[in-house]
Order: sequence, then C-alpha cells, then structure tokens
Amino acid sequence: MMDMQLINASQAVPVQLDKVTEKPCISVVGLGYVGAVSTACLSSLGHPVIGVDVDISKVEQIASGISPIHEKDLDRLLLEGIERNLIHTTTDVSQAVVDSDVTFVSVGTPTSEDGGCDFSYIDTAARSIGLGLSRKGGFHTVVMRCSIPPGTTLEMMAPVIEEVSGKTVGVDFGICFNPEFLREGVAVADFHAPPKTVIGVTDSRSERIMRKIYSAVDKNVIVTSVETAEMVKYIDNVWHATKVTFANEVGRLCKPLGVDSHDVMDIFVQDTKLNLSSYYLKPGFAFGGSCLPKEVRAVAHIAEGIGVNLPLIKSLSTSNSAHIDAAIQMAKDTGARRIGVFGIAFKPGTDDLRESPILEVMAALEEEGIEIFVHDSAITKKTSLSGQLSYMRHGSPGLRALASRLSDMLYDDAVDVMEKSDAVIVTHAHETYRKILKNDEQKPVLDLVRLNSSKTAGPNYAGIGW
Repeated sequence: MMDMQLINASQAVPVQLDKVTEKPCISVVGLGYVGAVSTACLSSLGHPVIGVDVDISKVEQIASGISPIHEKDLDRLLLEGIERNLIHTTTDVSQAVVDSDVTFVSVGTPTSEDGGCDFSYIDTAARSIGLGLSRKGGFHTVVMRCSIPPGTTLEMMAPVIEEVSGKTVGVDFGICFNPEFLREGVAVADFHAPPKTVIGVTDSRSERIMRKIYSAVDKNVIVTSVETAEMVKYIDNVWHATKVTFANEVGRLCKPLGVDSHDVMDIFVQDTKLNLSSYYLKPGFAFGGSCLPKEVRAVAHIAEGIGVNLPLIKSLSTSNSAHIDAAIQMAKDTGARRIGVFGIAFKPGTDDLRESPILEVMAALEEEGIEIFVHDSAITKKTSLSGQLSYMRHGSPGLRALASRLSDMLYDDAVDVMEKSDAVIVTHAHETYRKILKNDEQKPVLDLVRLNSSKTAGPNYAGIGW
C-alpha cells in the first residue's frame, strides 16, 4: 500500500494517511447500512479504509467517528478506526479508487418502476470506478456487495468499467461479487462471526486477495461463480421471507382452532434433521408420497372451513403441479415416442406409489400416444397396488389411470428399458441408472434428481431446475 493524499470531507483539506499496515487499503463506496458497517469492521481488522459517499453528512459523521445509523457497537468501531488513523472519508469515488487496492461497492439498488432493479446508482459507481482505474497502475479488485440480478456484475458493471478505464477485467483489474449476510441490529457481530462468506470470482488473483481479507473472521470461505453468488443473496432473503410467511400462516391457522402456535413452532424448530436442515432443499422433482400431498390438502381444507386465508400453504399444491407440468412438457419436447422411466415409487428404497408425481407424467404422456417402459429397483410385476389404489382413490389420478397397465410397463432389467426407449426420465438417484446412462450419452435424458452433479445441462441432458 502506498502513501495516499485524501480529502477528508470533515475538514475539506488534504490529509496524509500514514502507512500503518501492510494490509490492503479498501475503499467502500456507499456508506449506508452495509457500507458503514463494512468501513468500521474492516478497519477493526487492521485495514486502512476510505469511506465514500455523495451524501456529505454521512461522510462528515463517519469522519468524526459517529455512526450515521443506529447499530450496536458501530460508533465505537468507527471512533477506534479514526483514532488509529485507519478510517478516512471522501466524496470523490475516483480518487478513493486511485488511493486504494480494493473497492467494495455498497450502493443502493431500489425497486424500479417496473418492479425490477434500479441500476442507476450502480452505473454511476461503475463510471467513477472506471475513471479512477484509468489514472492508476497496478492490479485493483472491485467487489460488488449490492443485491442485484444474476449477470449484472459481469454483463453490466464490468463492461462499463472497462469502457471508461480502457482496461481489461481479469487482466488489469479483478471483479467479484461478495454478498453480505448482515442482520440489522447485530450487523457488527455478524461481520465478525458470519453465517457464511461467499465470494464469486473470475480470476485467481482476486480470489487470493478476498480470502486474505476475510481470513481473520472466516477460514472456510465459499468460492463460486459471480452469477451463483449474486443469486445466493436473493435466495437467502426470499427464504427468510418464506419462513416469516409460513410461521404467520401457522399462527393464523392455530388461533381459531384454539392451538398455541408458539408451542407448535417451538416443537417444530427442535427437529434439525428434517425441518431445519438441508434436507429437501435441493432442486429436483415434485413432492409426492402418502403424506405431503394429502397433508397440504388437509391443512388448506381446514383453513377454508374456518374462513382463514393461507395463500402460501394453498399455493404449494399449485406450484407442485406446475413442476409436474414442466416435466411433461420437457419429455414431449424430446420428440420421443418411446420413453423409459427409471424409478416410479415416490422416492427410492420403497415400493410406495401413492401420489408418486412421475405417475402423473406417465399418464399424460400415454394420453399423447407415447409408449412407456419402466424400471424400479423395488417394484416388480408382482407388486400389489390394490391397497394403495384404495387408500388414494381421491388423490392420485395418475395412479388410477395407470394401475391396470402398470405391470405391462415394468421390466426387471434396466438395460432393457434403456434399449427400448428413445428418451429416458430418471427420478431415482440409483447407481445402476448412473452406469447405464454413462454408456449412452446420445439419447435424450430428463434427469430429475441430478445423478451426476458435475454433468452440465445440454441438448440431450437436463433437469427441470438445472
């Protein structure tokens, strides 16, 4: 890090930032909730930090060690950073880029008139950063931290910086996406003990720089693509909104039934094997079986009977049906007139066909005149369906439609199914199916369980959600 001449906005005169540390100097563009916390916390890790904002009042407050927002411990860390000569502020983005090694961008991304993302602040920041880069030598890393649609960093911000600076991303400067997961009110604590640290990168040099910055608070940094990191931020917040909505709907359902909703949810969250875990949280196929579909219908029915509106819970069946419809359409799109199905029970390791979603797909394809061939490791021609049919007589149209012909579709050897079919649908992550498909990569495959996580989607191989 080189000695720097900055304009400290609170004094409006040049000040010298001493070379007090070998850690990279970081400029933080945007001193709102995220930017102010980042400025204070990065300085607490020993980094010289230049806080930048067009709002002179924020710049002056931080330069005086005063937090512009109400956040626990932020005043203390800002004042410590000022006293240690680690924090300086300015309204000049370009100069801050010249005088720093890394730039964190935390500008606003409000909702636009059409309901999307307003990119105006990002564009302005990108042009100022580009101007700064045009005036300096050496490698510089630009780190986006705003909530933005996937593709924004590389398809919008990077080209603008390149255009203005005359430099090339990945060669003269690096660009990353580093989403923040700070909860307002405990943001300082979250920075120093993060739930996770995610960095989307395009070059190894930027990756090394970012790992070094976060090494003091997280040794297990998750490195991924820029687009994945952008999406993770959105999905995290949508999931949190889903949890809030779900809990509130539980409350609205419980109250008129005389059930204590807090007792219910206190017990619910104690299950960390299923309820609060990664279980079920993988894109794949629709839910099915003897429990989930009928329980969702039952709760929706109870709510309707007592006049309680539960849009989220009611929509689960609608969304599940849409997923099944997507599978039907993808199977039709292959153009195959003979389709093999690997796995027809609602999940592997059982012979339970009750409300197995693949049966709805098979029934719909049969109506189109498509011939179906089936293999399931737990189901044979001798498997009795009478009990399952009786149990699900009001809830599984696919099972009812296929019951009389299902045994004729079944084959004992999965290889036979593969040979007879022009396309294949896979619903079970079974090693047998993985080996068979590996031997024939020309036949269209609709893989609903992602048998091979390293295999990318292509014209002959895809899932509904990947």
